[in-house]
Amino acid sequence: MAENTVEKHVVTSFLENGGDILILKRSQKVGTNRGRWGGVSGYVETVCDKQALIEIGEETGLSSGDIELLKAGRPFCVGGTDVRWIVHPYLFHIDNREKIRIDWEHTEFKWIKPGDIDNYDTVPGLKAVLESIWQF
Repeated sequence: MAENTVEKHVVTSFLENGGDILILKRSQKVGTNRGRWGGVSGYVETVCDKQALIEIGEETGLSSGDIELLKAGRPFCVGGTDVRWIVHPYLFHIDNREKIRIDWEHTEFKWIKPGDIDNYDTVPGLKAVLESIWQF
């Protein structure tokens, strides 16, 4: 790691329903990767498992009763020159797509087949995060 590289830990959760995953388009109001597609993500400010639930609540309006944890993947690095992102990946199942209510961090959301992830302009490393918790 370069001497001036900063390491930042984030959680990234994918929500699954019927074999589709939820992706969200980042708004112009967020600090990084504006206009790109991502999962439900946020900086780790507490225990990672808890942070994933907090971010899901904030970004989708879902509560812990609306979701079921399917897999928590191993953390891994999505490198950069200035920032080294340590991503903690999660996969959750939801029963009811109609409950999704996005907040200011996103402008839209879509349900896609995981294999279609390459068709979207995503945040760096999103496909690798997905591959770490989803069997293609």
